[in-house]
Amino acid sequence: MASTANPRPLTFGGEPLTADRARRMRWTATGMLAAMAAVFVSTHGLLGVHPAWGYINAFAEAAMVGGLADWFAVTALFRHPLSLPIPHTAIIPRNKDRIADTMAQFLQENFLTPAVVARRMAAMNVARALGEFLTAAPERGESSDPRTRITSGAAELLAEVLESLDPERLGNQVRSGLAGQIAKLEIAPLAGRMLESAMVDRRHQPLIDGFVRWAGLTIEDNEETLREIIHGRVAGVLRWAGLDKTISSNVLDGLYKLLAEVLIDPDHPLRFKIEEGLQKLGQDLQHDPETRERVESLKIELLENPAVAEWWLGVWERARLSLIRRARTPDSMMGQEMRKSLADLGVALQQDARLQHQINRFARRTMVGIATRYGGQIVKLVSETVKRWDATTITDRIESAVGRDLQFIRINGTIVGGLVGMSLHFLTTAVL
Repeated sequence: MASTANPRPLTFGGEPLTADRARRMRWTATGMLAAMAAVFVSTHGLLGVHPAWGYINAFAEAAMVGGLADWFAVTALFRHPLSLPIPHTAIIPRNKDRIADTMAQFLQENFLTPAVVARRMAAMNVARALGEFLTAAPERGESSDPRTRITSGAAELLAEVLESLDPERLGNQVRSGLAGQIAKLEIAPLAGRMLESAMVDRRHQPLIDGFVRWAGLTIEDNEETLREIIHGRVAGVLRWAGLDKTISSNVLDGLYKLLAEVLIDPDHPLRFKIEEGLQKLGQDLQHDPETRERVESLKIELLENPAVAEWWLGVWERARLSLIRRARTPDSMMGQEMRKSLADLGVALQQDARLQHQINRFARRTMVGIATRYGGQIVKLVSETVKRWDATTITDRIESAVGRDLQFIRINGTIVGGLVGMSLHFLTTAVL
């Protein structure tokens, strides 16, 4: 509901038009009227002394009449003169609702019709203006940079949203959304095509090298276990003769040598065997129903595994806290990247005619759509807001805005009336 408190000072051309200024001008106009009354009374007994007193007296008399008439007219706009309920006075308070409807109708007919909005938007280059705003150089340091203000506000809003939402519930919602999308996606054919593409471009070689290194490190870490396994498998006579240690050492040395040869020689036969296996896997992932079904089953099991859900919540919570911390750090990489992106966007908006056309068309259609769908509601809001103001509030607001100029009418009426009275006195005494 609109407040009926004291209105904020209105401005016109940069000069504040407050109730105090209107009040001072009203006292000035009233003082002139009182001065004319004093001159009229004081010169009435001097009419026979000199003809000039007649002109002064006529000027004061007509000035009083003009000043009183204009005082009545100005006062009748806002209240009853002398608190007397004279008909057709206090015009603005009595017609408050009609003024509200007229203002709303004027707003709708001149600003909120689709044709008017489209015509005004067609003459505006919104994209260029936005680009100039985004690339404007700061006047007084970085704090006045429009990009800094935008990114700071956006980052703070992001931090507030992330803090206000339930972390666990939000994490589960994000996980459910991702799981739903992953569940719809058939992974096996996609993985098969990726594997085939990698092999065509020979990008699978680092994968094989990594696998060979991993195998060598695994054997090295579990060498004692492998020796025990070989010791348990050899015949008793060999163990009695002490050949089990020699056999286990030869086996491990052979494995290390084999892995080293595979790692060094790009044409090693074992590499070809691994590549054949990868090619078959790529084909099976794309075309073998059984393989595809196994992959999909494994995917569903992983998505439904409580351990995976718990792991995701931990990842999400760390990401959420990191985002909040980075958003609230003014010099973070996030803020710098956002400012750079906004600056690049501003340059593009100024130089790319096609982008300007697209954005201006979108802005025009959006504003026309708003005027079409919500123009009536906006007008209704204006009308109802003014109607909810009490008579004193709307009177004070209008009088604060135009009261000073209305008091000039009283002053001018006093002066013009005096000049007319003096002219009539001249006509009646000197001419007629």
